[in-house]
Amino acid sequence: MKKILNHLFEQKTFRQEEAKEILTNIALGKYNNSQMAAFMAVYCMRNITVDELQGFRDGMLDLCLKPNLADYDLIDLCGTGGDGKDTFNISTLASFVVAGAGYKVAKHGNYGVSSGCGSSNVMEFLGYTFTNDSDKLRRSLDTAGICFLHAPLFHPAMKTVAPIRKELGVKTFFNMLGPMVNPARPQNQLVGVFSLELARLYAYLYQKSSVKYTIVHALGGYDEISLTCDFKTFSGSGEHIHSIAQMGFEKIDPLKIGGGNTVEDSALIFRNVLNGTGTAEQNNVVTCNAAIAIQTIKPQISFADCFYEAQESLNNKKALESFKKLIA
Repeated sequence: MKKILNHLFEQKTFRQEEAKEILTNIALGKYNNSQMAAFMAVYCMRNITVDELQGFRDGMLDLCLKPNLADYDLIDLCGTGGDGKDTFNISTLASFVVAGAGYKVAKHGNYGVSSGCGSSNVMEFLGYTFTNDSDKLRRSLDTAGICFLHAPLFHPAMKTVAPIRKELGVKTFFNMLGPMVNPARPQNQLVGVFSLELARLYAYLYQKSSVKYTIVHALGGYDEISLTCDFKTFSGSGEHIHSIAQMGFEKIDPLKIGGGNTVEDSALIFRNVLNGTGTAEQNNVVTCNAAIAIQTIKPQISFADCFYEAQESLNNKKALESFKKLIA
């Protein structure tokens, strides 16, 4: 690791295979905590390259436990986190809306690191028991339309670095990897990223894959459609800026989509939205993200029609039914 750190301190980058080997050695526990903390800290101070991102991703996917869900047509809604906005669990709620609308969702999630409440925090608090048992995951997909993949149960590297990430408390390159390393390898992905630069790196990698994708970055710095500002998407149809005014929405005060100060606060918002007692702002943000996910699966359908599908799932309590079946 000393050689690796000196390489980074000299402003040098790694080739794809070198990055993959480093990630593999991290997962195998070949470095001590201080070395790994230093390695992650460097990437807080300098940009990651396409080769490095691809190498780290390949290392994670090669090592991960396979859930054997390839015969389902899956979508994942997952953000990088690390935007520092402390919103409520928008992508997780949108996942249940998409499942309630009749699509199969493999939600990849983890505990919050730079935010107070990640998707795993809220799901655990609400009574979900994490599993990597393929049979249980398949039953969840068959009955609820959604399964939840808690990252540390599938990725040895994430388990190894979890205590260090928690102590650092800031976004690291593992935030960048999260959406790209869903062990189910879904054929459709809605990916939220915290910066335009990272969005372009993601777009470059996804262009070379067979995945139907939409990469979302809200221009105010959010890793999801926040309706606090216009947003940009990258997909198979190109790069587009979307005006929320032209979409028929008014700009939202950021405080209206805050996640609260505790996991309990986040869980209360989560329940309220699913039970039909969420605010208009909360409902619209969740429904917009769900609509873009549906449009990712069916790019020939208009956003308005996809929004209607998502709205019907939420308003008719189909998303709530999906949640209840998953917990049960």
